[in-house]
Amino acid sequence: MTEPLQQADHLLKAQRLECERDGRTLFRDLSFSIVPGTLTRVEGPNGSGKTTLLRILAGLNDNWSGHIHWCGRPRHKQWDSVRRNTLYLGHRPGIKGVLTPMENLQALVAGRQAVSRDVLSRALVQVGLGPWQNVPCEHLSAGQKRRVALARLLFADEPLWLLDEAFTALDVEAVAAVERLLADRVRDGGAVVMTTHHQPALDDMQRILLGHGPGQPAAEVSDEPVAEVSHG
Repeated sequence: MTEPLQQADHLLKAQRLECERDGRTLFRDLSFSIVPGTLTRVEGPNGSGKTTLLRILAGLNDNWSGHIHWCGRPRHKQWDSVRRNTLYLGHRPGIKGVLTPMENLQALVAGRQAVSRDVLSRALVQVGLGPWQNVPCEHLSAGQKRRVALARLLFADEPLWLLDEAFTALDVEAVAAVERLLADRVRDGGAVVMTTHHQPALDDMQRILLGHGPGQPAAEVSDEPVAEVSHG
């Protein structure tokens, strides 16, 4: 169960972020705010730093400079709150092949949420894995493994979701289901930051565009009023 958050205008505020990889600047002077009830898409060509940015926001990459605030306070001073209230789903599903879908879900929520086996089972049924919930994941297809990870979203209560290529390996029906789930989450006041090569059929989506500009790392934002993204 997540803990109550302090009142603030934003969940997460990044200021003048800069990151280099292999001697190349991915982005610099990158500033933006993520507020409740919004969906933000991080866009850019391959190698522009989309996954790196999500990992920085999730606290999984320390190779950066700048400032990140969580609910109005420096993030590094409240890591427990950040971790309890942030859900990160990486490009790889993070599923262990020797475990079943049920066992994988149990492992994913251990120490974070008290979720009954019945709830987990219903989530797996909803993502089309009912008949396979007790089959080792090493016997499942790439799309089925991705569905195991996405089943976590059906009962996740973290205010901030960071999703890296959530639509990878999904068929058309599953993509539509995820789009509905994200739309519902935003309407309920959650915040979602995502990368995807798929063009989501979602309204009022804000954009952080990396790798934009004549040969220079930069960032732009859509005209949506809630997002605050700038580059110097």
